[in-house]
Amino acid sequence: RGLGDVYKRQTYPRTDARVLSTAVAKEIHKNLNGLMQYEPAKPYLQDIVGFGSHKGLEKTRYVNDKQITDHYAIIPTGQGTGGLKGLPNLSQKVYDVIVRRFLSIFYPPAVYQKVAIVTKMKEESFFSSFKVLAEEGYLKVAGVPGKKSDGEDTDAAFFDKIQGLKKGMTLPVQSLDIKEGKTSPPKRYNSGSLILAMENAGQLIEDEDLREQIKGSGIGTSATRAEIVKKLVSNKYIALNKKTQIVTPTLTGEMIVNVVSASIGSLLNPTLTASWEKGLTYVAEGSVTEEEYMQKLDKFVTQKTNIVKQNNFQYQLRPVSYTHLRAHETLSDL
Repeated sequence: RGLGDVYKRQTYPRTDARVLSTAVAKEIHKNLNGLMQYEPAKPYLQDIVGFGSHKGLEKTRYVNDKQITDHYAIIPTGQGTGGLKGLPNLSQKVYDVIVRRFLSIFYPPAVYQKVAIVTKMKEESFFSSFKVLAEEGYLKVAGVPGKKSDGEDTDAAFFDKIQGLKKGMTLPVQSLDIKEGKTSPPKRYNSGSLILAMENAGQLIEDEDLREQIKGSGIGTSATRAEIVKKLVSNKYIALNKKTQIVTPTLTGEMIVNVVSASIGSLLNPTLTASWEKGLTYVAEGSVTEEEYMQKLDKFVTQKTNIVKQNNFQYQLRPVSYTHLRAHETLSDL
């Protein structure tokens, strides 16, 4: 028993959609009524009744029939809450996250106050800026980032002191410190962040139309991304540390990337995926026929295959492969 039991209490778990349909929005009160049996949700449901925000949900940005391809976003059904205590702790936490995310859409936005301070010592100026939460809004349900478990709000206390400052005031300097540091390389992906990177693979595409085309889809689907990563691990193209969940490339994986990069480099670029997705959109709209699309796809595959067959990339790959082999030998010696 585990996540499968959680999914029974949610709507379709294999969807990519982040919006609801108009039909569901009009019946959303049934989901909310069901959640009255879930104790942690009660105080928030009382707020929502006071707001009356559940009545006009279909007019908000959370409802858009055009953005739904297979199924609307995951939401709690409001059923089966009585059996939650019998589930593993992790499953209970997953359910709670989904419920809180769902209830958050009925709350107003969070409001922050921004503060900027400029102080001068002789001819040197020092700039400070920070933000303080003024109105919790939906964060009352989702949780305020950085807030201590004991409820102490150090930002608010600091903000109160800042409000007492006036332009031209002279302040005492208690200490001056120079902080030395080094830049750090980007963090390695873990199993979770890699799946997010796959989902948002198009973020680095410069072409605005293509970037928009791949937005929300990326590499794979919500139902297949985890399986793709799992297969890469089982094929030993990447290594996954079971304890830290950190993902690292294997020698085999790096060699495959080098081979593809030298022969059909476009396969490693999300722009290619986006361009074919754009073509499929044209087919759906009727501006391009299915035959035309398949002809272009067939031509692309044929051309790229012939390039590989007719060229010898060994000379390009030898220096790169040697460098990677030496790097892995060095790492194995550590």
